[in-house]
Amino acid sequence: MKKILIIASLAVLFAFASGGCKKQTPSLALLVWEGYADPSYVRVFEEAHNCKINASYMGSSDELVAKLRGGSASNYDVISPSSDVATMIASSGLAVPLDLSKLPSFTQLSERLRSLPLVRTNGSVYGVPFTWGPNPLLYDTKAFATAPDSWALLWEPKLKGKISVWDELSTLYMAAQVLGYDKPDPSHLYHLSDAELENVKKKLLALKPNIRKIWTTGGELTNLFENHEVVAAMGWPLMTNQLRKVNFPIGETIPKENTTGWIDHLMITAASEHKELATQFLAYMIEAKTQKAVTDVTGYDPANPQAGQFMTAEQRKSLHLDNADEYMARIYFWQQVPRRDKYNEIWNEVKAAQ
Repeated sequence: MKKILIIASLAVLFAFASGGCKKQTPSLALLVWEGYADPSYVRVFEEAHNCKINASYMGSSDELVAKLRGGSASNYDVISPSSDVATMIASSGLAVPLDLSKLPSFTQLSERLRSLPLVRTNGSVYGVPFTWGPNPLLYDTKAFATAPDSWALLWEPKLKGKISVWDELSTLYMAAQVLGYDKPDPSHLYHLSDAELENVKKKLLALKPNIRKIWTTGGELTNLFENHEVVAAMGWPLMTNQLRKVNFPIGETIPKENTTGWIDHLMITAASEHKELATQFLAYMIEAKTQKAVTDVTGYDPANPQAGQFMTAEQRKSLHLDNADEYMARIYFWQQVPRRDKYNEIWNEVKAAQ
């Protein structure tokens, strides 16, 4: 009898080990900007590839770099670096070169964007352009008799405690633009001297009384507007999109000084253990239909212009897809900052000041 029970128990254990337990669902871990893993389009990929997408969100480019360099790179398969750190990531061994033959829609991407040298090194391409856009001036339309047209608005005494800025170096770039350091060469914003950075610091210290809060996530700024804690801020089109969906009277503009902006790329980390699945994910994310879905969520411009065929004329107009070159001319896309540590030092001094 005991012999029969032992055999039966072994049979149960064998059945469990060989098929009674389902094979683990493969997963991809993302470290991306907000809006880049929305269920409205990620779920389609999950169902088609029988996998799970797990997303973490970053608040700044420096946060992304710190995590990749800090030993946690193996926690992520796909990242979405912006144009200020993409080159460094591509050239430092933190990402892998892509097999473009496995990305059928690559040739559909904006020729201007995919021809930029940002993610090309040693003859290989390390990232695909995903979205692009500006860091616009956002404002509560009910708080202003006329629409603002200058970054100088943020310094007006009447806005004491009513504005917000981003916890990111682009706030330094904005102050530098107000000081005219982008004339005649916009790229100088990313090569400021010590003396210029000191003037930028003084300019931002003068702004401190007007700052209600320095925001770190898109949702945080959206809440600040919805709760009527702020009436103006540097933001993203994502917040504009979110606020319009709840009928908040949000306005968005590129001021007369112009603005900085970003080109976000999708890359596969060198530490990823799911590079083939990650490649399939990149291929899906740059397809025209997916790009349209991403735009619906974020309000950002798609890297694949063919996404426009799935949009209304009004949406294409709002994204400036019919005059993209003219619109891009008003956006000083982020570049690598050779003295990034110095810029961060200045920004940290501004934040720490009372």
